[in-house]
Amino acid sequence: MAISSTVNIKNKRASFEFHLLDRYVAGLALLGTEIKSIREGKANINDSFCSFFEDGLYIRNMHIAEYSYGSFYNHEAKRDRKLLLTKKELKKLREKGEEKGFTIVPLRIFINERGYAKIEIALAQGKKDFDKRESIKERESKRELDRVMKR
Repeated sequence: MAISSTVNIKNKRASFEFHLLDRYVAGLALLGTEIKSIREGKANINDSFCSFFEDGLYIRNMHIAEYSYGSFYNHEAKRDRKLLLTKKELKKLREKGEEKGFTIVPLRIFINERGYAKIEIALAQGKKDFDKRESIKERESKRELDRVMKR
């Protein structure tokens, strides 16, 4: 039984602010009302980031709106949520993440074919101002080229 889903919540600022090096797909440890809100598309990862605590990798500052039909069992909108990765992936991310200049950023949330919420994260290095200007130039030149090609 395949579940088709159109949930694809993206962090558009991540590719502008960071050089994305390695990408990983992680599971999310969620409550029942949280997954229902995500399936409605009511989540935001623009200001969120990932960090290590003693027992694993957590995503912080991710906003999942309260479920509209939830009662007093509803969840907190901005609580820390654990990311589910293999020990090998966690070890690699911890080693790289502790180096100066590297961080772990969330890229997108989606529902896989089995109906589970997944998050794509990336090991990233911050861009300098001149790198950001270069990204803007490339985007504008591509847009101008597309405009000329449509004529």
